Amino acid sequence: MDYVPASPDDIRKMLDIVGVEKIEDIVKSVPSDIKAGKIDLPEGISEFDAGIEIKKLALLNRDLDHYISFLGAGAYDHFIPAVVPGLASRSEFVTAYTPYQPEASQGTLQAIFEYQSMICEITGLDVANASLYDGGSACAEAAMMIVNAHPGKKELLVAESVHPYYKTVIQTYLENIDVKIKIVPSDKGVINPQTIDNFVSCDTAGMIVQSPNFFGCIEDVKILADKIHNIGGSLAMACNPISLGILSSPRELGADIAIGEGQPLGVDLCYGGPYFGFISCRENLMRKLPGRIVGATLDHNNKRCFVLTLQAREQHIRREKATSNICSNQALMALRGCIYLCWLGKEGFYELSKQNALKAHYAAKLACGIKGVSLAFNTPFFNEFCLRIESGIKLKDIIDRTCAQKVFAGVEIRQLDANLPDLLLVSVTEKRTGEEINKWVQVLDNAINSK
Repeated sequence: MDYVPASPDDIRKMLDIVGVEKIEDIVKSVPSDIKAGKIDLPEGISEFDAGIEIKKLALLNRDLDHYISFLGAGAYDHFIPAVVPGLASRSEFVTAYTPYQPEASQGTLQAIFEYQSMICEITGLDVANASLYDGGSACAEAAMMIVNAHPGKKELLVAESVHPYYKTVIQTYLENIDVKIKIVPSDKGVINPQTIDNFVSCDTAGMIVQSPNFFGCIEDVKILADKIHNIGGSLAMACNPISLGILSSPRELGADIAIGEGQPLGVDLCYGGPYFGFISCRENLMRKLPGRIVGATLDHNNKRCFVLTLQAREQHIRREKATSNICSNQALMALRGCIYLCWLGKEGFYELSKQNALKAHYAAKLACGIKGVSLAFNTPFFNEFCLRIESGIKLKDIIDRTCAQKVFAGVEIRQLDANLPDLLLVSVTEKRTGEEINKWVQVLDNAINSK
């Protein structure tokens, strides 16, 4: 329907019917004590002038088109091929609603099915859903799965080295449930498997661990999983999906559930969202898996087609027994991950993972040549690592100095959790060139050692 504005004659007729002289008179009867009063805003300007002002404000931002980024801590600066936004922004996907009607949603359902299949392939597990909100909610849903899979057991172990934000979300989800969370302390950047014996009990439902963890270190998940399985519990492993190109899969390490942040798989940083969380599990846990699952079947013509399956788990079928209240369709973000993984292929996925690891180790080696700088932890890492900086200058001031040279040197991890040590968390992705890494080292050195 076309928008046809009211003409002056139309407005006059309406005012006459209402019995007032002008539009402003309509609100005169509103008591003054509930009126908002004059809003402190400048006079209106044209669309052209407004565009100029907005561009001026945008130029005040520090963006990745003009700065070299070594930031990480859950959100990473990866290359996103043009095919990802090109396909994911098609109106058929952008405007698609929840695919309850399979006969009208085959394209969306197939995209989700392919996404699920690839998540299962990289994690090694049997079943994946249509994604969750982000890595934090995926961790919390895994916690719920573990507790629900072991009725009567009211303890959950969470590694201290799990991302601080993920731990906060887990605590929020379980706050009103009779479940005790035990934080297992890390030792030199990782969990000492021997300490698990001091935390497990007959009431332990399972454990959540992250590898590579928040500090970038690779945990000994296999031993942790064995210890948890020995007491009849389940283990969930959070991970960076890019790392699975060269590191052992969660299944190979004994994990029952794999979770993580899907942002590295073709999703823009975009001020922190929207992202998507991935989750997969072993077959014996699939009825505890939250969210939607798409399955493949045959129609009445014996042709392959796609449908939502195991829907009895969802709140629109059995609200009081639903496994989760996740109902927003995250398929659009997961679609980006699907397109990205298709674009990479198996060899590309391996090469991407290898480039991340090699460049990170190159950067770490050079950084340790700076006076007063050393690796905080002597443990294997993937594409993130922590630096300890011995200097009379505050870490925040060092970071500010590097920003002045258009380099984001890393994340001050105390910004995310005040209880953490004063360390610089550095992330290196495939986008960082040798020239950029060398510049980062030089700028960091100047920021630390220049008077």
